[in-house]
Amino acid sequence: MAETPQMSVAGRKTRQGVVVSDAREKTITVRIDTARPHPIYKKTVRRSSKLHAHDEENAARAGDVVRVMESRPLSKLKRWRLVEIIERAK
Repeated sequence: MAETPQMSVAGRKTRQGVVVSDAREKTITVRIDTARPHPIYKKTVRRSSKLHAHDEENAARAGDVVRVMESRPLSKLKRWRLVEIIERAK
């Protein structure tokens, strides 16, 4: 099976998104935006989802573009962890 952009080592999914909140200790909220054509009407439909990710060093700030990876459940909502900060907010 070919490795897709949403797969990584050990079959864990990775996602890229924008940090919308860094208010909690060692936790960030990441918004994932997707755009895909509607199956019947072919109009581009934009959707977004929010993920809660673990940020061990409290490095990410609101507005940063980050990559997160699937992990074991870390709390009630956290199922992802921060892998890298791709671009800092201006």
